[in-house]
Parts: sequence; structure tokens; C-alpha cells
Amino acid sequence: MTASVTLTVTRGPLDGRTFVFAERATCIAGRAADCTPRLPDDDHHRTVSRHHCLFDINPPDIRVRDFGSLNGTYLNGTRIGRRAAGQAPEEAAATPFPEHDLRDGDEIRLGDTVLRVGVTGVRPDATKVVPRCTNCGTDVGDEVGARDGQYVCADCRSRPEELAKGLIERAGDDDPVAHYVLERELGAGGMGQVFLARHRGTGEQVALKIMLPGVAADPHARAQFMREISVTRSLDHPNIARLHHAGSAAGVFFFTSEFCAGGSLAARARQRLLTPDEAVPIMLQALDGLEYAHGQGVVHRDLTPHNILLAADGTVKLADFGLAKAFDQAGLSGLTRTGTAAGKPYFMPYQQVVNFRHARPAVDVWALAACLYHLLTGDYPREFPPGRDPWQVVLQTDAVPVRHRLPGLPKPLAEVIDTALRDRPEIGFATAADLRRALVVRGL
Repeated sequence: MTASVTLTVTRGPLDGRTFVFAERATCIAGRAADCTPRLPDDDHHRTVSRHHCLFDINPPDIRVRDFGSLNGTYLNGTRIGRRAAGQAPEEAAATPFPEHDLRDGDEIRLGDTVLRVGVTGVRPDATKVVPRCTNCGTDVGDEVGARDGQYVCADCRSRPEELAKGLIERAGDDDPVAHYVLERELGAGGMGQVFLARHRGTGEQVALKIMLPGVAADPHARAQFMREISVTRSLDHPNIARLHHAGSAAGVFFFTSEFCAGGSLAARARQRLLTPDEAVPIMLQALDGLEYAHGQGVVHRDLTPHNILLAADGTVKLADFGLAKAFDQAGLSGLTRTGTAAGKPYFMPYQQVVNFRHARPAVDVWALAACLYHLLTGDYPREFPPGRDPWQVVLQTDAVPVRHRLPGLPKPLAEVIDTALRDRPEIGFATAADLRRALVVRGL
């Protein structure tokens, strides 16, 4: 049975409303118009903040975190996360409030509204089964919980090169990955490790990426991942790194893609800042690839300088298209997007944080503009002070005007970047073509 999580309103003006989640999602509850669930802005909910608490969902798992609200969130009658008396909202935003795992039947109260958690798809014999690491056989029951499927233990996950070599060694002759040999590590990202691999017969070099689910991967999740990724395999554009082969084995997901010898923009930015004459042409190529992908109905959702690559001849290649979405849709990423092990939303607009499940193409356009900003200034568009909740930063602050970071930047380029990084109430440029046109029209 496919797992799902339901939030049902059992008390309050929304009594009877249900919110069903059958795939990886985050949602923010509060009085703001973009919240899900959105609570009434009335006298019964004056104690509820605009962005009150966050639900992190990966069926059948769900957890909740208060955002440092004035009156707190109540879990089964116990208050969690309330900011201290006299503490300003800005101070509370710098306080790390804990996340609480929820179970079937738990109740969350916000003001006069009560939501009951419903969980389906948990195997009834969860306590009788002893899940084991598919690589070393170690008991991983505490890590997997009530999930069925293959899983790699924390110790084996810390040795990704061994996993990659084992993956190649165990592959059957009919599996394309069996014909590669690892040469060296290329880097690591939020979703996995990347290695340079060479085909034994042809000598062709590819990037081999392995991805380790944050949860046990059952057959349904594996099939859903492969369905999602099949869409991106059809992308054919000179500014998109081609995805050659994808699969899974023994709890490890992997794929091979076009190798880009020029490395990533993240690596280049670590060496030195780029000039506008260098950075803008790179972004124009990236926007060409992005426009094509959006035209095929594919949204990247995880664009950063780490997955904007350069071929040996300098051609810009967008990589990892659809991987974040495929992992999320299949529920494989685990409850990590908002937790301590999560990647940070440095390149995410407001819209993606409040409802990343329904991310539209405009979020990619914002992310590319954020990459341009980073290449020119070495900073992120928003200020992320140490210790402050980065998700709260996105909810509560706007991008810093680029000329505040780089006063000498030509004003026409600065105006385009600042417009592109506007995300309230809407993102400044809705399409890649709009941003590209703005850059070209200004003669940049």
C-alpha cells in the first residue's frame, strides 16, 4: 500500500477540511495567504503567526517545527517552540527550535484550530522485521523505522567510493554501468557523490553519480524515481548535460551523464570573482538551456553554481535536471530538507520555500539570477547570519540590492539582477526568455 499522510481539521472554522500528502512535501501553517493549511485571520487565531510552523512530510513520516511564534504550537496538549517572553521575532528567528516527529493520531493545535495526523501505509509488522544494510548486513532498524525496502547504513554511506566500486563490480554484464572503471572523485553535492568514470572498451569518460536515499527504498519508490527520471533523459540541448543511464541496485541509485572537463561554476567562483563580461555570457547560455527544459515541462528546482558546468570548450551545461524532483516525488530524500542535515535555501526564492512541491519554472529563473549574483559578488542574495534559521531568512527578508555588495557594477545590469531577484508578491521574471531578453536589450 502506498504511504500517505493526512492532516484533518477536527476543531475550528475549517472543521472537516483535509490536506493529503502522498509524496515528499513541506508546508507552512499560519495566517499568511500562501500557507497550507491557511488559518483564518480572525479573533480566534490572533495567537497564530503569519508563518507559524512548518510540517516536513515524507510519507509515512512527518515532523513539525514551530517558527518561534509568540504563543507556540501545541503537540498533544504540550507547547513546543514558543519564543521566550520579551524575545523579538527577529531574535526568535535566530533560535534553533527542535523538530518533533509525529505519529498517527497525534494532534496539533494552532489557536482554536486542531489538526489530527493520519498516517497510512506503515507495515503492521514493523517491530517484527529487522531491516539490514544491503551493503554490509548491519541491523539498521533504528535508522529505517517502519519502512520496507533496501537501505545503506550510516557507516557504509560514509564511504561512497567503496559503494561506487561495489556497484560496478556487482552489476550484470547487460547493465551499462558494469563497463566503467572509476578514475577519481569529482565532487559531492546535497544529493550524492560524483566520480569520473571511464568506459573500458571505448575510453569514453562520464560523470558517475551515486545517490543514497535518506530512507529505505521500496520497489514502489524505485519505480517512481525511474519514471520521473525518464522524462529528463529525453532532454537534448547543447546547454544541458546529457543523462546517459540511470538505475538502482542494493539501496544505491546511480546515473551516468556527460562529463564536463571545465568543472563547475562553484569551483571557478572559489578561485576568483567573475567580471560582468565573463558572467553574463555564461548566464545567457544557461538561460537557453533552461528555456528549452521548461518548454519540455521539466523544472530543475535545485540550480546552484555546483550544477552549472563547463565543457572543455567552454560551453555551459546545466546538470542534474529533474534529479531533486525525482528524489522528492519518490519520497527518497528523507526528512532532511529542513533539518540539520539539509541543504540550505541560499538559491531558493520565497515561493519555493512555502510550497516547493508545486515549484513553477520561475523558481529556476530566480535561482539562475542568484547564481549570477554569487559569481559577481561572492555573496548570496540574502543575508544569512550565523545561527539564524535560513528558512526563516527566506520567509522574512528580501535580496540585498546587488550594488550594495558591488558598488561598481554597471547600473543597467544591477537593475536587471535586482528585478530578477524580487520574489514578492511574484518573481520578477516569470520565464527564462524574459530574463534573457532583459539582459540582451540592455546591451549586456
